[in-house]
Amino acid sequence: MLPPIKGFIESTLLDWEGMLASVVFVPGCNFRCPYCHAGHLLEPSAGDESIPLDVVLLNLKRQRGWVDGVVISGGEPTLHNGLPDLASEFKRQGVGVKLDTNGTRPEMLECLIERGLIDHVAMDVKAPLDERYEKVAGAPVDLDAIRHSINFLIAGDVSYEFRTTVCPISLSPGDVGEIGEAIEGAHQYYLQAFRPVNCLDSSLSEVKPYNPDEMRDLCRRAAPFVHRCMVRGDQASEVVAAGATGRG
Repeated sequence: MLPPIKGFIESTLLDWEGMLASVVFVPGCNFRCPYCHAGHLLEPSAGDESIPLDVVLLNLKRQRGWVDGVVISGGEPTLHNGLPDLASEFKRQGVGVKLDTNGTRPEMLECLIERGLIDHVAMDVKAPLDERYEKVAGAPVDLDAIRHSINFLIAGDVSYEFRTTVCPISLSPGDVGEIGEAIEGAHQYYLQAFRPVNCLDSSLSEVKPYNPDEMRDLCRRAAPFVHRCMVRGDQASEVVAAGATGRG
């Protein structure tokens, strides 16, 4: 059964670096991150109305030669066993497919990649790989599954990136350095500034985000462990490490 589509963006340059992409949002998530902005997508039902797949496919056909790919986001898309069928529908349109995931279902990630259904993976790494992870994720976490997904992406051939949303009350500068160490050898690592609006935990509206200089400092803490590290949306923050071994 195909995952329901609960949101659709026809085209954007923000969700896949260097690509003009459409974005589809599927419901259901096994995390409850306090800073999440997609609270309406957390439950598998996520409202009664869905966007017909035919509407998305028709839009892709209309924009053929213009849109480069489709981003499958959520929620957590890999919770849906029908995800390979959805990715196949998009691949048949002759476009690339990017997956946004939290890495908790490595078996689905491997299935998609081994079948050639995914061209790029963006995996969120929420925290250092210890008891802090569950606090940031707001739910129980199988850390072995997270490690498996990280190692699979680093060792594989598909294009990928890791990314972390940095909320000051959840992650310290030292924590960010530890995350960098946990993904050592990765090709790309993005830090994303926390935004105190429409958060799942409304009390976070009072939290002041790290400022741009602080975000750049966080970037420098993680950079020694990865090939390329930068703050999302801040090209001047980019740090490229010599001798890193990550691929993708």
